[in-house]
Amino acid sequence: MLVTETQIATASASRYLQQLCKHLSHKFAVEFTPEKGRIPFADDRTATLEATPDTLTMRIEAADPELLARLENVVVEHLKRFSFREDLGEIRWTRAQ
Repeated sequence: MLVTETQIATASASRYLQQLCKHLSHKFAVEFTPEKGRIPFADDRTATLEATPDTLTMRIEAADPELLARLENVVVEHLKRFSFREDLGEIRWTRAQ
C-alpha cells in the first residue's frame, strides 16, 4: 500500500474531522470520535484522521498512485467546503517511503 499524509493547522480540527466523517458515512462504513476517524473507501483504500486542539492530520492509504492522488483531491475538496470561513492555506501531501 502507498501512503500519503498532511497536517493542517486549525483550531477547528475536531469539527472538520466530524463533518468529513458524518458526510462520508452516507456512502461508507465510517467510524469516528471527536479525535479520530477512519473512512474505509474500499478494501484497497482508507483514510484516517486525527484531531488535536490545533492540528488536523489526514492519512490516506491506497493500492496505486492514481487512487492515492484521487483520494487526496476528494478529501481536500470536501474539507474546503466545510472550512470555507477559514483559510487553511495550501494543503501539501507527503508521500511515505
